[in-house]
Amino acid sequence: MRLVIARCSVDYVGRLTAHLPPATRLLLVKADGSVSIHADDRAYKPLMWMSPPCTTTYGEGSWTVTNKGGEQLVITVEEVLSDVAHELGSDPGLVKDGVEKHLQELLADRCEVLGTGWTLVQREYFTDIGPVDLLCRDDTGAHVLVEVKRHAEIDGVEQLTRYLQRVSTVLGDVKGVLAAQSFKPQAKVLAADRGITCVQLDYDELRGIESGTPTLF
Repeated sequence: MRLVIARCSVDYVGRLTAHLPPATRLLLVKADGSVSIHADDRAYKPLMWMSPPCTTTYGEGSWTVTNKGGEQLVITVEEVLSDVAHELGSDPGLVKDGVEKHLQELLADRCEVLGTGWTLVQREYFTDIGPVDLLCRDDTGAHVLVEVKRHAEIDGVEQLTRYLQRVSTVLGDVKGVLAAQSFKPQAKVLAADRGITCVQLDYDELRGIESGTPTLF
């Protein structure tokens, strides 16, 4: 990764035109060829950028970054204050605490938090349109499909609805539960309309830090 702090102006030429007047900025060049221009604010979002695949040619006092569509970033460099490069190597990726897979594992071990007398039949129950996170039986012996999300939105309801339609052709009547740490209000409304129960999960409780039961909506 190359980090250049320079006083520069930038022009974007493509489907539209844009101009950054001269100022001191950070120019960031990554190993994939992407180039982004940053100010000392706006958190992570650059002022302008060119995503790969793209190529950069360096002239006297200017950089020209061109993508496969012919769009260009033209960076006119007035003064370079710092120019350093570092080899970062491969990145292992982000590891989150409480991601969907871990929530699924916890629920598989403690599916009774979904309802008294519930038992697990199978994790990742396969259908011809994809795997359902959990197949359970409730206290009456009825089959229940459980889809697990960190943050449930309308897409999660639609996904579970499709699973229910497919599985009902094999298992007969089957119930649906959407389990998540949080829900979009629209997801709750659509789930209720589809006859799907929403269960809000407490990650700490699932890990046994605190006892309790999820909230039903």
